Amino acid sequence: MKVLIAGGAGFIGSTIGSACIDAGITPVIVDNLVTGRREFTAGRAFYEGDIADGALIDRIFADHPDIGAVIQCAALIVVPDSVADPVGYYRDNVAASLEFVAHLIRNGCPRMIFSSSAAIYGAEPDLTVDEQSGIDPQSPYGRTKAVCEQMFADIAASQPIRVLSLRYFNPIGADPKMRTGLQLPRPSHALGKLIEAHSEGVPFQITGTDYPTRDGSGIRDYIHVWDLAAAHLAALDRFDEVLAGPTRSTAINVGTGDGTTVRELADAFNSVVEVPVAVTEAPRRPGDVAGAYTRSERARRELGWQPRYSVVEGIRHSLEWASIRPEVLGN
Repeated sequence: MKVLIAGGAGFIGSTIGSACIDAGITPVIVDNLVTGRREFTAGRAFYEGDIADGALIDRIFADHPDIGAVIQCAALIVVPDSVADPVGYYRDNVAASLEFVAHLIRNGCPRMIFSSSAAIYGAEPDLTVDEQSGIDPQSPYGRTKAVCEQMFADIAASQPIRVLSLRYFNPIGADPKMRTGLQLPRPSHALGKLIEAHSEGVPFQITGTDYPTRDGSGIRDYIHVWDLAAAHLAALDRFDEVLAGPTRSTAINVGTGDGTTVRELADAFNSVVEVPVAVTEAPRRPGDVAGAYTRSERARRELGWQPRYSVVEGIRHSLEWASIRPEVLGN
């Protein structure tokens, strides 16, 4: 079986590609390398270009007519950047995805797994969400994902394609075999900032300490990226079962079900490293929210999937990757 992975040279897409290879599935990669890395495509069929380029997508399917499904990971993902540049985010995340799905339909591809996000949810009093929770994204990034989900559902209702959206929570870690990891040298999320602070010997800033959480810092559901990749393999395996009969589109949360605050993440980080990182407090960043974690059992029930790795293991793998990243990527 072959699977086309859009955005397959990025952190999550490349890890899914590695998981596919380990499972005997052949990944075909399309990526414009705006944030992805060519190094992550080594040994894989790779097409450089944009998902909105119809001629390119046609060529991929002509070269690989046995592609049975598409995993759409191509997107911009930084919340503060989406606040500063909403036009760019809607262009790259929504407009390009609309063109892409039209190209898939034209080429007869019947299955798409869409990388959605827990950022589409509104705040719940207990900070937990499931697939029935209210959709009320608090940033342009989150709104692009919500718009895409609805757009794909409308298209699937009348066109020969079905769409399974996986609503990611907060990926951490790296491929345990260290083939891929975060491609950015200075990622903007909390664990990336912790690693940066540790490497530079400076304090780590908790941005926002007045949230309605148990310690005032934001709360997230940190899922190991290898567990996330495994969820995609499960989704490929169960796709026709989950989207059987009249069901043309649906969404499933992919998280651990455990909430970890930023202060707790910092404590877990300091339990792993030899020299602990000092912690300071700072105001919220634009677009930041209190956060949420999933209370859904649907992924376990319908995909037969459950996470294996802990937050501490995710931190260890992130640190291991950070130590070899300059050697692997060169910068």
